Amino acid sequence: MSAPASLLIAGCGDVGGRLARQMLQARWTVHGLRRQVGALPAGVLPVPADLQQAECPSAWPTGQLDYLVYCAAAGQSDEPGYRAAYVEGLRHVLDWLAQRGQRPRRLVFVSSSGVYGQQDGEWIDEDSPAEAGRFSGRIMREAEQLALESGIPATVVRLTGIYGPGREWLLKQVQMGYRVVSEPPLYANRIHAEDAAGLVAFLLQADASGEALADCYLGVDDEPAPLHEVVGWLREQLGVSGWAEESTVRRSGSKRCSNARARALGWVPHYPSYREGYSELLKAH
Repeated sequence: MSAPASLLIAGCGDVGGRLARQMLQARWTVHGLRRQVGALPAGVLPVPADLQQAECPSAWPTGQLDYLVYCAAAGQSDEPGYRAAYVEGLRHVLDWLAQRGQRPRRLVFVSSSGVYGQQDGEWIDEDSPAEAGRFSGRIMREAEQLALESGIPATVVRLTGIYGPGREWLLKQVQMGYRVVSEPPLYANRIHAEDAAGLVAFLLQADASGEALADCYLGVDDEPAPLHEVVGWLREQLGVSGWAEESTVRRSGSKRCSNARARALGWVPHYPSYREGYSELLKAH
C-alpha cells in the first residue's frame, strides 16, 4: 500500500492497546474504540463507544477503513456477558460498517483456545475439532462463525492463556503456595500479551503486503508445558518453599496447542516459553 493503511481496533484494551502501539510504529493510521478513551495509547485516534449499544458511534471514522480488528473482552463472565461482548458486539460493528458503506480488506477476530474441548493432553491445531463443553467456548465459536460469514475476508486468532504486566494471577497463586496435581500432567498453553498483539500485527502486515492468510491461527508460544512444571519453576525463582493445603487446583482442561501454522508464515514469538516471559515479569517485581 502506498498510503498508510488504516485500522480500527474495536475493543482497544490491553492486547488491543499493545497492537495499536505496534501498528503506529509501522506508520499505520490507528483508530481505537473503547468506552474510556483516556486509556488509549498516544497517537491512537479515539472512538468513544460501547459495543453493546446498537447506535453507530458519533466519532466513527469516515472514509475507507482498510482493516478491522475485533478484540473485545467480556465485562461479565456469565453467558449473557459473553454473548453481549462477542456476538452482539461484533454484530453491531458489522452493522456500523454497512451503514457507512465501508468494507475492510480483512477482519481479524481475536478469539480463544477455549473453543476446544479436548482435555487429555493431546496436541491441537487449527484443524482440530472445536467443540467446547463450556458456554464461553461455544459462544466464542458462534462469534467466530459470524466473523467468517460476514462477507468480509476474515481471520480468527485463537489466543491461549495470556500473561504479562497486569496479568499476574499465576505469580500471586505461587506466592500463596499454590499446588497443582502432577499426575496426570495438566498441560497449559500461554502467550505473553506482547506476543499476542505481535501475532495480530504480523498477520495484518502480511495481508497488507499481499500474503494469503488462512482463516484461523493459534496464538501460543513454542512450549506448552505441564502446569506443575511451570509452578515448580516459579517457586524456585520466587524462593517459595511452603505449600498451602487449601490451594490445590485440579484444572479440567489439558491440551497442547501448536503454533506451527503461524510460524510457517514467518511469525516468531519474542517470548518462546514461560521462562523468558516470566523472567521479565519477575525482574519488574
